[in-house]
Amino acid sequence: MQSPSKGGENQTRIAARSSMIDSLRGCGLSGMRIDKEELKRKLLMPRYLRLAMRDSIRFKDPNAGQSRLANGAGAGASISAGDGEEGEETGPPESPMVVFINCKSGGRHGPMLKERLQQLMGEEQVFDLADVKPHEFVLYGLGCLEVLARLGDSGAKECRERMRVMVAGGDGTVGWVLGCLGTLHKQGQEPVPPVGIVPLGTGNDLSRSFGWGGSFPFAWKSAIKRSLYRATTGPTCRLDSWQLMLSMPEGEVVEPPHSLKLTEECALDEGLEIEGSLPEKTTSYEGVFYNYFSIGMDAQVAYGFHHLRNEKPYLAQGPITNKLLYSGYSCTQGWFFTPCTSVPSLRGLKNILRIHVKKVNCSEWEQIPVPSSVRAIVALNLHNYGSGRHPWGNLKPEYLEKRGFVEAHADDGLLEIFGLKQGWHASFVMVELISAKHIAQAAAIRLEIRGGEWKNAYMQMDGEPWKQPLNKDFSTFLEIKRVPFQSLMISGD
Repeated sequence: MQSPSKGGENQTRIAARSSMIDSLRGCGLSGMRIDKEELKRKLLMPRYLRLAMRDSIRFKDPNAGQSRLANGAGAGASISAGDGEEGEETGPPESPMVVFINCKSGGRHGPMLKERLQQLMGEEQVFDLADVKPHEFVLYGLGCLEVLARLGDSGAKECRERMRVMVAGGDGTVGWVLGCLGTLHKQGQEPVPPVGIVPLGTGNDLSRSFGWGGSFPFAWKSAIKRSLYRATTGPTCRLDSWQLMLSMPEGEVVEPPHSLKLTEECALDEGLEIEGSLPEKTTSYEGVFYNYFSIGMDAQVAYGFHHLRNEKPYLAQGPITNKLLYSGYSCTQGWFFTPCTSVPSLRGLKNILRIHVKKVNCSEWEQIPVPSSVRAIVALNLHNYGSGRHPWGNLKPEYLEKRGFVEAHADDGLLEIFGLKQGWHASFVMVELISAKHIAQAAAIRLEIRGGEWKNAYMQMDGEPWKQPLNKDFSTFLEIKRVPFQSLMISGD
């Protein structure tokens, strides 16, 4: 199979060189020495504000920090004399910042990294996700600063307006924080803090896409200082997010991932042709993803691996171990061999009855065929997928024009939809010898799936897989549309 990507051999060399540069960047080998005290002055908020935020989060009340204002600063002042610690600036810093850390990510590095961050910027500005959830910070931490600002405290006002957020974790952790910060858009509480990343996960595709590297650095103590410094000065860029709505017949039991929440309202487009009739009652879920959604064999492998890791956590000791286990596990699940042996009916995605999409600059739904050869369909938002791979490819202008595509970007309002045929095809795609099977670019997607020979469908969003039960009499519908606002990311380049 010949790929429509630019310059075959040259592209492979560029990809290899990019991967090496990405690794060096992740290791923090930029040659820049950062003074610890200078960095602290840029990041550390006045002590009374740190304590006010801590009190508000602890008591789950944005007003709980007002006593710190009375003790520390009067209306219109940033802080009273003598309230700062020794060697601490008493005014608002240049780039006030908080860090969320998932200590379960990054193998053995999580607890050590947490301690290091607390040394660099104060323990009240470092949140362990096991103790403080992102929505609690949004409601009570930022809420506290807004309350104090309304009371006339200029320090709180400036810290709220300049606030930046770093997330030390994998793609799922970053998405969790972005989703919680996104509620500020809905409520008109702007500005929304931009987000930078310390990559602690397995794939780290969000981190790669915005220049923060693809792995936790070897020389991590000095690299963390450089990452925090880059986060204070890095320009911001935008990232699309996508809302997934799932509607299924009532009575079907599903164990949804963390990113899917039960909802009473599910406004699916009712103007499209469907198979048969609709059930009298439905159960609906909704969630948001930033990187990709997939259905099929790749999600089935991810689902099995996810449960294996939960049942035997001692097997997963870090990103490299996870990747080796995942590769070995995929070989046991029919991803490579099933089409040639016992279950030929599993060759295609026969449970998908219809796919409708809204294409570039088009407001009308268009039905597209489900390729009979593919066993997984992926809708991709970022250029990176599967630990920095580029399955969509860098396509030639003439190929883009022929297919009606445009150049892919993370903020273009479009998803790239492609198919993977089986493990061998996916392997060649992942090493960028060929491109995936291009299906469409879409501003919205609608899937109709039905049971029968298939009792379940396997799906995943941003690495969180689940098993979706299917009804043989009534269809399950899945609709993906772009969230009307974009997330702000800090560029690490």
